[in-house]
Amino acid sequence: MVILSTVFAIVLVIAVVICLAVNLVGLPGNWIAIAFVATYAYLVPDEYTVDIGLSTIIAMAVLAALGEAVEFLAAALGASKAGGSKRGTVLALAGSLAGGVAGLFISLPVPIPVVSQVIGALVFASLGALVGAVLGERWKGRDLDESLKVGHAAFWGRLLGTLGKILFGCWMLVLVLAALFIK
Repeated sequence: MVILSTVFAIVLVIAVVICLAVNLVGLPGNWIAIAFVATYAYLVPDEYTVDIGLSTIIAMAVLAALGEAVEFLAAALGASKAGGSKRGTVLALAGSLAGGVAGLFISLPVPIPVVSQVIGALVFASLGALVGAVLGERWKGRDLDESLKVGHAAFWGRLLGTLGKILFGCWMLVLVLAALFIK
């Protein structure tokens, strides 16, 4: 019984870590992590669960909401401060998602395999935001200098917003580890 509860706990931790990586491509990894934790707390029989209760799930939801707020504010402030249009913002979002997914498969010259994909997803998502914003602003009729200014702001907004969201996701992981292993 101890072995089975340990296996369930390890699988949960691995799932939450994977959810952190999902944040890199612009998907709601923190919310998916909450779904895994809530499912674990609900479905795993009491004799196999390690203490994860409603208070842990609520704390994770608060952290996830704060992470989303940081990501949204960083992206919105970046583009709006530079005078970005709605079209540029939408294309920055689409470019960011496409770049993040592509970055998972494009190997960067980093000797550690998983780190290469993490950095690739983060960098290419930010570059995708830059390209999308520039294309959106050019399509809107703005000149290249103005479009590049908005694209630059979209790049930094995406990069800093994602890092902030991942930071909150790391705190969520710490909460799960504490609930599982600290008695």
